[in-house]
Amino acid sequence: MFKKGDQVFAATFFADYGGYAEYKCMPEDGLIAIKPTNMTYEEAAAVPQGALTALYFLRKANIQKGKKVLIFGASGGVGTFAVQLAKYFGAEVTGVCSTKKIDLVKSLGADKVIDYTKEDFTKNAEIYDVIFDTVGRSSVSRSRKSLKKEGYYVFVTFGLPKLFQMLWLKMTSRKKVIIGVLEDRTEELIFLKELIEKEKIKSVIDRSYPIEQVVKAHNYIEKGLKKGQVVISIKQNNKT
Repeated sequence: MFKKGDQVFAATFFADYGGYAEYKCMPEDGLIAIKPTNMTYEEAAAVPQGALTALYFLRKANIQKGKKVLIFGASGGVGTFAVQLAKYFGAEVTGVCSTKKIDLVKSLGADKVIDYTKEDFTKNAEIYDVIFDTVGRSSVSRSRKSLKKEGYYVFVTFGLPKLFQMLWLKMTSRKKVIIGVLEDRTEELIFLKELIEKEKIKSVIDRSYPIEQVVKAHNYIEKGLKKGQVVISIKQNNKT
């Protein structure tokens, strides 16, 4: 399916969860595709994890034109793609982020942006078809009033206490809770490639670190200040 010299990008979380290395062996029928022609390697490397995650959960939440979607953590690695993809599908998007990240989320196409340091979205009387929590920090008990009767509450990440809250919501209402593991679907990676080449979505890269500074990269991420993705670069023969 590929030949020597092909420029590719891939998701390795279905292949031993990847790692930091100069090379990674993958089967040709794995989650791998030809890299978008209008992206650098660093920009392309930022796509699979964030964009595939956003696309998978938006599809599970029956995303479509006219739906009202709130994205909690809209400035993160998954959130930046979720905003763009939801807009592509025709939804009305409200992003939730911190003060310093408002301009970024607006630039990605969000119709409204809520600064969570100043406003609680559960108190603004708005009702959403989908609440998409990319960081696992929204309150299930407070948020249920902001979700339509048969709306979707989506969690990308969560802990055990949150799981019990989700089960309670599912048992006491008609609202749908979506969690789970991504499906290994190469056609979705190819779909994203096509959207990128049509300039419908793009990567947001906060910083790039050489592989020798992996620890420094993780330290920066753990501060919670990043916008979009942080990527690791590997130089070969003076090329990145």
